[in-house]
Amino acid sequence: MMRFAKKRLRATACTAVAVAMGAAALTALPATASAAAAGLSVQYRTSAPGARADQAEPWFKVKNTGTASAQLSAVKVRYYFKADSSSATYRFACSWAVKGCANVTGTFGTLAVPTATADRYLEIGFTSGAGSLAPGADTGDLQLRFYQSTWAPLNQSDDYSFDASRTSYGDWSKVTAQLAGTTLWGQAPGGNGPTDPPTDPPTDPPADAATLFDDFDYSGHTDPRIPAHGWTVRAESGGPGVPGATWAPENVTFSTVGGNSLMNLETSTAGTGASTEQTEVLTRARKFRNGTYAARVRFNDAPRYGPDGDHLVQTFFTINDLTAPMADDYAEYDFEYLPNGGWGEPSNILYTTSWETYQAEPWVAVNQHTEARQTFGGWHDLVLTIDNSSIKYYVDGQLFGTHDAAYLPERPMSINFNQWLIDLAGQTGTTARAYDQQVDYVLHVKDQVLTPAQVAAEVAAFRGAGTTFQDTVPGS
Repeated sequence: MMRFAKKRLRATACTAVAVAMGAAALTALPATASAAAAGLSVQYRTSAPGARADQAEPWFKVKNTGTASAQLSAVKVRYYFKADSSSATYRFACSWAVKGCANVTGTFGTLAVPTATADRYLEIGFTSGAGSLAPGADTGDLQLRFYQSTWAPLNQSDDYSFDASRTSYGDWSKVTAQLAGTTLWGQAPGGNGPTDPPTDPPTDPPADAATLFDDFDYSGHTDPRIPAHGWTVRAESGGPGVPGATWAPENVTFSTVGGNSLMNLETSTAGTGASTEQTEVLTRARKFRNGTYAARVRFNDAPRYGPDGDHLVQTFFTINDLTAPMADDYAEYDFEYLPNGGWGEPSNILYTTSWETYQAEPWVAVNQHTEARQTFGGWHDLVLTIDNSSIKYYVDGQLFGTHDAAYLPERPMSINFNQWLIDLAGQTGTTARAYDQQVDYVLHVKDQVLTPAQVAAEVAAFRGAGTTFQDTVPGS
């Protein structure tokens, strides 16, 4: 019930959301790359070889063994280990990296099929600032570490990817490496093998499929191309969020990092409703229904400045308006990340939720959701597919949740990104602080269900052609 209580807070949003809606972005294989041309290898060493240690220190070098340049932002490396207890939580740190620690991300996940030597993994990724690897080039040292949040000692002796004897670099097949969702190196623990590449590669979507793509290459929130391209930077009052908060369009900014354009949504507060400024970007038109939705989004666990702890929501979602309480033609499909918990949760949690309908008073909710209690700080490829039988959510190329046909949309929706505060109970101080959520791109392909790898290829094709915006999706 605590999970569903958030819709009380968003009930005003659903009337206000009829005012406006949003969008996002992904990074992938370069247009010149192909499955045949791609190749990766990983070298590993440990800097903490003891069977028991305060922290694990897996160090890596990732090499491009293919014949085409590879964008590091499309590379994921997984190190598999056995949790020291079912309730253990872990923290990632980068000690030093040739590519710069600011360009290296680390997130933790749970294996679908636990084994005697692995039930968790550490996934290493890269931001767009890490650049690309030419054929034959490697990343240089990635000196990484992770530890229990309580600093309790780790038992490394039963960890699948750990080898105490490897104190100098060498190829290591007990870690895996993916490029744009396709596993090109290593062997996962038994029962957790990759599904890519498939036995029969999926066909490409039709070249004339109606598509929205935006690389968010804008000069600022007043850039006239933003409304010309169908977007609204929200300024209207209303929910969701802290009562008295405002939606501040000037806090939506754009920048170029490593030649790649990014959109940043800043949410700030000094501990009062009047001092709270939230951000939202959405499509004015509700014209999106079945098909594939994708965005590359950077969630942040900590504020850019000031004290941490606020009950923050960072999102990518689609929605239409609730025409009446319990109206069965309402629809909403959410990726919602709470870096500091909220809605009764004590810490990091990611929700994906498919909504059929609701009413505000008395509160009734009809939805289906999937959740993961772990940090998702860093860049993530988010993909949502809707066909006539199910709704599927993918995170970083992996299936996150499948929801039933009962929650399929009856009417078109808008595409939205927003960042807002549930309440002010997580951090009660009055010191100013600000949080960022970044978006690299957004893609929608009408009536076509794409795999994450196909999404990556579509984005790469747009970028390879120099296309920063396209919208051929007809109005509803």
